[in-house]
Parts: sequence; structure tokens; C-alpha cells
Amino acid sequence: MPFIRMLRRVGQSPACVCWTSVLPVRFLGLSPRQIPADANFHSASFSDTDHPRVLITGGLGQLGVGLANLLRKRFGKDSVILSDIKKPPDCVFHSGPFIYSDILDYKNLREIVVNNRITWLFHYSALLSAVGEANVSLARAVNITGLHNILDVAAEHNLRLFVPSTIGAFGPTSPRNPTPDLCIQRPRTIYGVSKVHAELMGEYYHYRYGLDFRCLRYPGIISADSQPGGGTTDYAVQIFHDATKHGKFECNLEAHTRLPMMYIDDCLRATLEVMEAPAESLSMRTYNVSAMSFTPEELAQEVLKHVPEFQITYNVDAIRQAIADSWPMNFDDSNARKDWGWKHGFDLPELVTTMLNFHGSETRVSQAN
Repeated sequence: MPFIRMLRRVGQSPACVCWTSVLPVRFLGLSPRQIPADANFHSASFSDTDHPRVLITGGLGQLGVGLANLLRKRFGKDSVILSDIKKPPDCVFHSGPFIYSDILDYKNLREIVVNNRITWLFHYSALLSAVGEANVSLARAVNITGLHNILDVAAEHNLRLFVPSTIGAFGPTSPRNPTPDLCIQRPRTIYGVSKVHAELMGEYYHYRYGLDFRCLRYPGIISADSQPGGGTTDYAVQIFHDATKHGKFECNLEAHTRLPMMYIDDCLRATLEVMEAPAESLSMRTYNVSAMSFTPEELAQEVLKHVPEFQITYNVDAIRQAIADSWPMNFDDSNARKDWGWKHGFDLPELVTTMLNFHGSETRVSQAN
């Protein structure tokens, strides 16, 4: 999952002190704006035949760049704006529009949406589970205060809003095998608490203000071209780096820890499909999606079929293990499959072959150089 580091507030420009909008400006630290249930604040909309104008926040995380590439192929290069508070690598900067966006700066967000006529917003700015536990105050600011800004901007400007959730939104009292869409959610990490908060706030804004809020609970996401980002499921990414470079891997979870997983191509496709789904086909606003479920031991056995000399050892991280033990072992995503036709394309054998081919070719190029 994507994550973002400490955010810096942007000073107000003297050129922007004059506002012509009749809408009240919400300042950070105050309660959410009071919007009448029958308020008519939507000044523009787009038809289903028009291409959406897309903004992706936290776009330099694990999913943002890949999603931008997918959406640009679908809607055109200039229709998708990637944003973050970090300097992008050259390949990202030159691949399409990129701008600075601080989700804690409400005025900055509002200007971006208005000036670029945004109609779809994908909100990926967040701190992941293990990183969030190491800095709870930062996670609270980014994952909760930042979300409030996004919700208000999206409601004010009639955006279709996607906010990802995760297996971390469940807790030790949730049914684990399988975990349905609707059940007890009592997570014990700030990351998980913030994701439950996002699910409920998005649903509230949908019913209270008519916001077109859509959310998927992602399992662990495995990507070939990104580095692990501090998540509890990131062992399933690191193992391929280490298998191709060193022939061995030290896992920080117990061998029999079962968690739901998904290859990034499936994840990005599911995200686009739920955003394009007709509103009338959605029976809920937050769906589980999944593809496979495995343990570190099962993953290692599949890797061994391709790398016979591979060895795995275990040095369990108590914090990550406690988090993993509170999460689902399998996702029930039958509602997503029924409502908008979700189908995964990668099972464990296809996943391992794809990842090893990618990292194996990288390693061979590196050695040749």
C-alpha cells in the first residue's frame, strides 16, 4: 500500500487573498463544514461519454504511478494528474502531468481541483501499518485530517472519489476465514482505525451529501517494480528481491501466517472497474476484493520450483506478527464478483513466475553491467 511522509504546509500567497466563491472556506482544525442536505453546490458535471479529469494524491507510493499509467492509456495522457509532496523521478515526471499537492493544505487542494476541472479523485496518501505504529501522531494527521480535507473538496465539487481501504480495517474480533464485507471491525493499529474511519465517513458523505464515494478493501498488494514500503504484508515483495539477488530470504512473519494477497495488475484493474461501474449496480460503498491467500512457507515452496537453491529463514518481528494475527486469512469478495463482475487474473503460480521473471531479468542486467 502507498504511504506518505511528513507534510509541509504551504504559505498563503498574497495573490490568492481575494475569494469570489459564495461557499464558506474551511480552515484546518475546525469542525467539518455544515452543508445543508439540499444544498446545490455542484457547478459542473460530466457525462458518462466524456473522459474524466483525474487527480491522484500520494501518487508516488506503490500504486499511484501504476494507476496513472493505466488511466492515461484509457483516458489520455493529459487527463490524469499525479501528485505528491516528494520530487518525482525523471521517468515519472516526463510520463505525464505531475504537481505538488499537500493533502493537509485544504486551499491548495481546492485550487488544484478547480483549476484543472477535476472530476475523479483517487486518494492514496496514507501511512502504512508498521510505519504508522512508529509515528501515531503523523499517521493521525495524514490518514484522518487529510481524509477530511479530501472528503470536503470532493463533496463541494461533485467529484467521484475513490479511497482505498485494506485488510488492516479488521481486527482480532473480526471473522478471519473468510472475512465478509460486513462484520465487526475493531482494528488495533492507527492505520486500521483510520481506514474504518474512512469507510464510514465516505458512506456518511454519500448518504448525507450525495458524494459518489467508492472504496475497495485491498489485500496485501505485490508489485514487481516497487520497493517494500513498511507494510506488514511486504515480506511477499521482499522475498523476490532477495531470492534473485542472494538466493535466500529472512522472513519477519511466522511460516504459517496466512494472509490474502493480490498482484498489482489485478489491484489496479479492480480499482478502475469499480470506478467505472454504474452507480445502480453498487449495493454498497466498500467492497472486499481478493485473488489468493497464502503463507510465507507456501510462497517459499513456489519460489523453490524456480530457484532450487533458495533458502528461507525466520526472524519474527513481534509487532508485525501481532498485526498479521489480527487480520483476515481469507477475504470473501463475493459481493464484488456479483455486483460489478470482479474476476482476478493471477493465482500464486502466475504471481511467482511473473515476479521472478521481472527480478531475475533485472539481476542479470545488473551483473552484465
